[in-house]
Amino acid sequence: MRKTHIPLLLAVMTCLAMPAVAQELTGTLKKIKDTGTLTIGHRDSSIPFTYYDDKQNVVGYALDLCLKVADELKAELKLENLKVNLNPVTSSTRIPLIANGTVDIECGSTTNNLERQKQAWFSPTYFVITTKFVTKKSSPIKSFKDLKGRTVSTTAGTTSAKLLAEMNGKESYGMNVISAKDHAEGFLLVESGRAEAFVMDDILIYGLIANAKAPGDYILSDDWLTVEPYGALVRKDDQPFKDVVDRAFKKTFASGEGEALYKKWFLSPIPPRGVNLNVPLSPLQKKIFEQPTDSGDPKDYQ
Repeated sequence: MRKTHIPLLLAVMTCLAMPAVAQELTGTLKKIKDTGTLTIGHRDSSIPFTYYDDKQNVVGYALDLCLKVADELKAELKLENLKVNLNPVTSSTRIPLIANGTVDIECGSTTNNLERQKQAWFSPTYFVITTKFVTKKSSPIKSFKDLKGRTVSTTAGTTSAKLLAEMNGKESYGMNVISAKDHAEGFLLVESGRAEAFVMDDILIYGLIANAKAPGDYILSDDWLTVEPYGALVRKDDQPFKDVVDRAFKKTFASGEGEALYKKWFLSPIPPRGVNLNVPLSPLQKKIFEQPTDSGDPKDYQ
């Protein structure tokens, strides 16, 4: 009797265990395991987060962080030969491409806010910005109030574009807002004189100025509109994949690699022209390394 029951018991236990193993991989993790590929969405001119260098290679602070996710996936899925596919996205396409599965994680300069969290989830925050504007030093524009009745550029599909639309509507600023396809084009409008100011995240403006033909010709506003956290986009309601992403980021921050990457991209010469953005590590930036959060509420960063 015992000889009969023991094999039977083992067989039943095996059958019960098999579905549990099979169910472990779902959603993005299953897709990556089946294809052997992680697809990272990137921007083309979000210096220094993700952008093309002079050799048309994708580089940047956010990309380096997302490559840590690739390393974590190799261990999690036992995919030593995991391939990384880089897929360009814009402000308008990044969320749709995440939602439809074309891109697994978007690494760029995407603001994490409560409205966007209805469409996608975010990694732990890796940078915090303020929304400012850049204008030529010769311009009489010194504050946001001075933008009334002016021609202003911003990038389509960004939170800055939304803020300008609200200012025009609620406060009757009467601005002529030009929506550029990307940050480089938005800044070029100021450079060429077709716009008097470009409204965008301060760190992105620093990068654009540093790589301009005459960096000394431009100045950032002293006042600002909002505080915004940047995070990597992932698909909503895919907790297993987000867990891997969160673990990769938290390990990177805890080990000191996050701060090392910050120094590499914000306090050292970077491609394509070897310009140093010279953006010091702020107490707030240090805090998000020490106490990682994926909150989309600006109050949690003030």
